[in-house]
Amino acid sequence: MTPLLRPALFLDRDGVLNEDRGYVHRWEDFRWIDGAREAVATFNARDWWVFVVTNQSGVGRGYYAEDDVHALHARMIEDLAAMEARIDAFYHCPHHPEALEDRYRHPDPPDRKPNPGMLLRAMAEWPVDAARSVMVGDKPIDLEAGRRAGVRSLLFPGGDLSAFLAAEVAGD
Repeated sequence: MTPLLRPALFLDRDGVLNEDRGYVHRWEDFRWIDGAREAVATFNARDWWVFVVTNQSGVGRGYYAEDDVHALHARMIEDLAAMEARIDAFYHCPHHPEALEDRYRHPDPPDRKPNPGMLLRAMAEWPVDAARSVMVGDKPIDLEAGRRAGVRSLLFPGGDLSAFLAAEVAGD
């Protein structure tokens, strides 16, 4: 039996879910954007998948380790669970053209936004209805990744994420 396709909310992390304070990788430096947790909970209740797709070039640049990224995401999951909300999967790209280590150096990493690799991977791994899905980012590269993946893309101008999405994405 084929699983039913569901729309997905693809969210950039820094600047959309949390304040972009420059290479955030520790929980003590993490601050949720106003309305971010509520937005996740709302889309969970609407039966949408919720995915985080985030460039993490700080790994490739040697500022922090991939384990730090995973640890931060685990804390986000814990914090959301306290309000019965969830992120279904996190996708991150540690690669950068000028990475210090060879394993992270790539001239044009397919997962690094504006390339759509992280979104396409999520759509391959989960039953996603791309036609009803939305990518939300705070930079043009986020929007380009969404467009290349074939999903509607929205530029988050800051403020309250829940209010922004309520105005931009009609209920199902």
